[in-house]
Amino acid sequence: MTEDEARAAVIHTVPRETVERLEQLIAMVQEEMAHQNLIAASTADHMWTRHILDSAQLLDLAPETVARWLDLGSGAGFPGMVIAIMRPDVSVTLVESRRKRIDFLRSMIERLGLDDRVSVAGQRLETLTPSRYDVISARAFAPLDRLLPLAKPFADEKTLWLLPKGRSAASELEAVTGTWQGVFNIVPSMTDTDAAIIVASGVTPVPGRTIKAKAPSKGQR
Repeated sequence: MTEDEARAAVIHTVPRETVERLEQLIAMVQEEMAHQNLIAASTADHMWTRHILDSAQLLDLAPETVARWLDLGSGAGFPGMVIAIMRPDVSVTLVESRRKRIDFLRSMIERLGLDDRVSVAGQRLETLTPSRYDVISARAFAPLDRLLPLAKPFADEKTLWLLPKGRSAASELEAVTGTWQGVFNIVPSMTDTDAAIIVASGVTPVPGRTIKAKAPSKGQR
């Protein structure tokens, strides 16, 4: 998929103001790359394909009724900031523990005029006060066997989990078989034939199994 094709796929159903905000987001990320390593340098010239559409495709999997969205390890703002821009009716909480990225996310939120419904929880997930969300997303946050116990306090049986993965989707799902139950599906990514999205609901520990939450490593934040 080319950049023009990815851009067209994102903008064909959204108002001009939304497109302008997405373009502002791209410009801010590219500008900030001179100060910190927000994204892989190899993807900086493929923002619409590798980051904007890759994030926006989650909206096709989310319910129209979603009101509260939790994005884990938001980093440069993907997918959380894209979700917030494209769904002005949704409140988004971005979880990020790295100071420079926290500052950058808060600056973006202010500059894009999203501070009325987008917030940054600048701390480790395990120290955040539990609160129920309609959707939980996580892109490159942690493997599924560590992510689920960490994020479960923020979900109930109706919460939808949208977890973009690379080639590891099937193996990560297999690794939690026997410890977690629910409805799990693997959906192919629109932007990468080798990638997939784990879509899950009704996620709970298997009865009788003790699940201990382990924080993701520094590189997975």
